[in-house]
Amino acid sequence: MTKTLVVVESPAKAKTIARYLGKDFDVRASVGHIRDLPASTLGVDVKKDFKPMYLTLPGKEKVVRELKSAAEKADRVLLATDPDREGEAIAWHLANLLKVDENSASRIVFNEITQKAVTRAVDEPRAIDSNLVNAQQSRRILDRLVGYELSPFLWQKIRKGLSAGRVQSVATRLIVMREREIDAFIPEEYWRLTALLSKTKDEVPFGSLFHGKKKNGRVSRVAIHSKEELDQLLDELKGQVFIVDEVKKGTRKRRPYAPFTTSTLQQSASRAMGFQSKRTMRAAQNLYEGVILGDQGQTSLVTYIRTDSVRVSQEAVNEARTLIETQYGKEYLPAKSPFYRNKSKAQDAHEAIRPSHFDLPPHKVKDFLTSDQYRVYEMIWKRFIASQMEPAVYDKVSVDILAGEHLFRARGENLIFPGWLTLYGYTEDLEEEKPKKDGDTEDDEPDFADIPELEPGDTLHLHRLEPEQKFTQPPPRYTEASLIREMEELGIGRPSTYAPTISTLFDRLYVEREGRQLKPTELGVTVTTMLEAHFRNIVDTDFTAEMENELDEV
Repeated sequence: MTKTLVVVESPAKAKTIARYLGKDFDVRASVGHIRDLPASTLGVDVKKDFKPMYLTLPGKEKVVRELKSAAEKADRVLLATDPDREGEAIAWHLANLLKVDENSASRIVFNEITQKAVTRAVDEPRAIDSNLVNAQQSRRILDRLVGYELSPFLWQKIRKGLSAGRVQSVATRLIVMREREIDAFIPEEYWRLTALLSKTKDEVPFGSLFHGKKKNGRVSRVAIHSKEELDQLLDELKGQVFIVDEVKKGTRKRRPYAPFTTSTLQQSASRAMGFQSKRTMRAAQNLYEGVILGDQGQTSLVTYIRTDSVRVSQEAVNEARTLIETQYGKEYLPAKSPFYRNKSKAQDAHEAIRPSHFDLPPHKVKDFLTSDQYRVYEMIWKRFIASQMEPAVYDKVSVDILAGEHLFRARGENLIFPGWLTLYGYTEDLEEEKPKKDGDTEDDEPDFADIPELEPGDTLHLHRLEPEQKFTQPPPRYTEASLIREMEELGIGRPSTYAPTISTLFDRLYVEREGRQLKPTELGVTVTTMLEAHFRNIVDTDFTAEMENELDEV
C-alpha cells in the first residue's frame, strides 16, 4: 500500500491534519526547528560568503531518527510546515535531512487547517521556495553576526551574560528614549472652565466648555494659561447673558475595525484583558493548531496567526455575510462588503486572522477551551464578524453659546443604530488606544450628554461656572500594546518577532513592569547608552527599518 509521510512542526497540528487525510497518510511532527547555528560558536564562515554551519539541535536526535525511518518507508514525503519564512526554512532543513529533492513537488501550504484547505494543498504541492529560505537564513545570519559582535562588547564594558540584538536593542532604546522624554518634561499649567447651563432655572444643567472668542463672525481659540488669566475671564463674564449662537446637528458613522493582524490581536488582548503578548500568542497558537472538541476530535478554529495583512478570502466574507443576515438581520449587512487597506509596510503573504469554521461560534466550543483560549477566540470571532457589518450611527449636536464675545461650546451624541457594536453590547468602549504626544492636554473638548433641544437666540440660565486647574501631561510610558504598535509603524521586527522580542527584554532584565507600563531598568539604560555611543547604527530605528526592508527583498 502506498503511504505518504506528511511532516509538520507540532504534534497538535499533526493530530488535527491527520483527521482530514486518512489512513494512507502518516502525519508526524518535527517539534519545531531541527537544525540551527551552534550555540557556542559564531557558526558562520565569514570567509566563505557567510556560509552558515548548521547542526542538529541537541535533544532532536530521536525525532530525526524517527522521521528518517518514516521517510525511507514512505512512497513520497510532503513538508507541511507553516506558510511563512520560518516554516519554509524548516521545510528546507527537513528536505536535506530526509533526502528529499528540494526542487521536487514536496512542499504543501495552507492558511487554515480545514478539510478543504488541507485537501487542496495535498493536491497542489510545489517546490520549496528558495527565496523564502534565503530570506530566513539572511535574517538568522545577520542576527547571529550582530549578537556576536555586540554581546562580548557588553560583557567587557558592563558585565558577563548580557546580550544585544538587531531588534531587541532597538526596542529597548525606544523604551529608554521615552523615559528620557518623561524625565525632561516640564508640565505647563492650563485651566478648563465649564459653564453649567439650562433652558430654565429648574432643569438639570448641561455642561458647556469655554472655547474662545467670537468677534465679527470669526471664532478664535483661547487657552487659559494661568490663574490670573482665569480671574480676568471670570471678571469679564460677570453679568453676561448666555445666549445660544449656533446649533449644528448631524450624524456620525463609526465604522468597524479591520480583522486582526498579529500585532493588532496582541494590542487588543493587552488592552482589553491585560494579556502579555506571549500569553496571547500561546492561546492563538493552540487555536490554530487545533483543540479537541469532544466527538468532533482535534479541530483548528482560526487561520494562521502570524500575518500583517487585513485581507480575507471572498469565501470567508461570504460565510460571514450569511451568518450576519441570519443572526442579526438584513439591516446589519452592508450592500457591499467593507474593504480594508493594508499598511504600507505589510507583506500581505497571508490572510488576516479570522475563524476557520463559521459553524463553531465561541459559545458552542467554550466547554472545550481553556479560559485563555476562549477569550482569544471570542475576540477573533467578534472582530471578524463585526468587520463585515454595517457601521454604528450616532446623532450628534454641537451648540455654540455666547456670553458677550466669549464662546462656550457643548457637544453631545446619541447612538441611533448600533450596527457592528451590537456584537459588543452597544456601549463598550472599543476605541483604539491613541498615542499621546509630548505636552498633550487632557479632555480638551469633552462630549456632554443630555443637551436639550435648543434654538439660536435661546437665553440660558447659568447655574455656575466651574474652573479646573490642569497641567499638560508627559508622553506616557509604553505598554506592550503601544510598543508593538510603535515597532510596527517604524518597521522594526515582523509579526513573528514582536512577542519573543518583548519577552527577551524582560528575560535580560532590561525592562520591568509598573502596572501595564514598561519602564527601563538601570541596566537597560546603561546598555542602551553604551550601544548608542559605540554602535549608533545598530540601535537606530531608521537603519533597522531599512535593514528589515532589504531583508524582505531577499
